[in-house]
Amino acid sequence: MKIGLYFGSFNPIHIGHLAIANYMVEYSDLDEIWFVVSPQNPLKKKSSLLNEFDRFDMVELALKDDLRIKPSDIEFNLPKPSYTIDTLTYLSEKNSKYNFNLIVGADSLQSFHKWKNYEKILKHYNLYVYPRPNCNINEFKDHENVNIINAPLMEVSSSFIRKSIKENKDIRYFLPAEVYKYIEKMNFYKI
Repeated sequence: MKIGLYFGSFNPIHIGHLAIANYMVEYSDLDEIWFVVSPQNPLKKKSSLLNEFDRFDMVELALKDDLRIKPSDIEFNLPKPSYTIDTLTYLSEKNSKYNFNLIVGADSLQSFHKWKNYEKILKHYNLYVYPRPNCNINEFKDHENVNIINAPLMEVSSSFIRKSIKENKDIRYFLPAEVYKYIEKMNFYKI
């Protein structure tokens, strides 16, 4: 079974994330997509993140209706900060029946050379790259393990969602309904 691992802070998860996962599971050869909630991305400031358990709860709410797309908290039990290669290695050792693949945006591919052991990732795992606005794919685009997916462009970002909530904008249609209700109930991102 081919699993696409979609790593992210998901701070919060939004319709762009879901549309990309839906596209990947329908239009690529991936059988399932796992949303891997990262407690701490080494390339991002931790101060702007909600607690990982709250972010995981929102991912669970967003994904509860599709058995092909699942939440994963695997990185909660691994050393922090989270490095993709460590998680990939751990999952591959524990789940030999699965073929793990990495889903990344074109923006991530531009900084891929900064990732820990990026050469090892490229050698042992396939990358499924979705387009991002104003992003050109760099030198990795011709690598045999890099698959450029012609998915629709998603211009929604978690930073846009957080900023809009802080500005008291009604952005309910940018989020899954249950996630929107949860954010409202918990008063997230208001300050």
